[in-house]
Amino acid sequence: MSAELVGLIAIVVIALAFDYTNGFHDAANAIATAVSTRALTPRVALIMAAVANLIGALVATGVAKTVGSGIIAAPSGGQGLVLVFSAVVGAITWNLITWYFGLPSSSSHALIGGLVGAAVAASNDVQWTGVFEKVLIPMVVSPLIGFGLAYLVMLAILWTCRRRNPSKVSRGFRKAQIASAAAMAFGHGLQDAQKTMGLIVLALVTYGSQDDFDVPLWVKLSAAIAISAGTYAGGWRIMRTLGRRIIELDPPRGFAAETTAAGVLYTTAFVFEVPVSTTHTITSAIMGAGATRRLSAVRWGVARTIVVAWVLTIPAAALVAGAFYEVSRLLIL
Repeated sequence: MSAELVGLIAIVVIALAFDYTNGFHDAANAIATAVSTRALTPRVALIMAAVANLIGALVATGVAKTVGSGIIAAPSGGQGLVLVFSAVVGAITWNLITWYFGLPSSSSHALIGGLVGAAVAASNDVQWTGVFEKVLIPMVVSPLIGFGLAYLVMLAILWTCRRRNPSKVSRGFRKAQIASAAAMAFGHGLQDAQKTMGLIVLALVTYGSQDDFDVPLWVKLSAAIAISAGTYAGGWRIMRTLGRRIIELDPPRGFAAETTAAGVLYTTAFVFEVPVSTTHTITSAIMGAGATRRLSAVRWGVARTIVVAWVLTIPAAALVAGAFYEVSRLLIL
C-alpha cells in the first residue's frame, strides 16, 4: 500500500470524524428550540433530528461541489493530501474548543478556514473570489435575513392569533414545532453533510482517483450516516445555550425561528448552492423571533459572545490548520 493511498484513507476517516463532530456540535441547531419549549423530549428530538439529517444529506450535492472546487485550487500528490488532512484537523480542533465552552460556532466556517489556512501554508492557490462570494457574503447576509424574516414571521403570528386563547395557541404551536424542528434538521443534513462530501471528493481528486467533483454514492452514504450518528449523540452544552441562554422561547417563537431558518437553508442549498452556517442561521432567527417580545428580552451579552466566536472561527481554524501543515511537512514530506 503506497504512502499516498494511506494518506487518502486517513483523510476519509478524519473527514467522517469531522462529520460526526459536526453532528453532535450542531445537533442543537435543529432541536434546541423544540426541546426548550417542551414540544419534544430530548431523546425523541435527537432521534427525529438524526433521521432527518440522514435524509437531508442524500438529496443534493450542489454545496459539496462548491466546497470541493470553489474554495481552493485542487492540490496534487502527497503534499496535497497533507494539505487536505491539515484542513480537517483545523476544523475539528475549533469544533471541539467551541463545543467545550458551549458556543454555537460554525462547523462550516471552521472547515472553510481550515482549507484556506492549510492552502496558504502550502502556497496552494486560494480562490479568494470564491471565498468572498460563496462564504463571506453568505456568512454576513444569512444571519441578517434569518433575524429579519423570523421577526416578521413572528409579528404575523402575533397579529393572526391576537384574539385567540393564548394557552390553545401555545399548544397548537407546540405540535407544529415537531414539523418545524424536523424541517430544520433536514436542512442541517442538506447543508452540513455536503461539506464533508466536498472535502472527501477534493481528496479523491488530489489523489487522482477521479478527475471531476461529482460525489460518489459511497461518499454520500458515509457522510450521511456519520452526521446522523453524531446528531444522535447529542450536543447538550450548545443546546442549553441556544434553547435558554439567548432567550426563553415559547412555542410560537420557536416555530417562527425554526421555520425561518429552514427556509434560508433550503434556499441557499438548492438555489444558490453556497455553504451557509446552520448555527448562524438558527441563532439569528431565535434572536429575531425573541425580539418581538421586546429587545431587552434577548440576552445580548450571550449573543455578543456568540458573535465573537463566529468572527474568530475562520481565522482560528485557519491558524490551526496552517500550523499543523507546517509540522506535518517537516515530519512527513
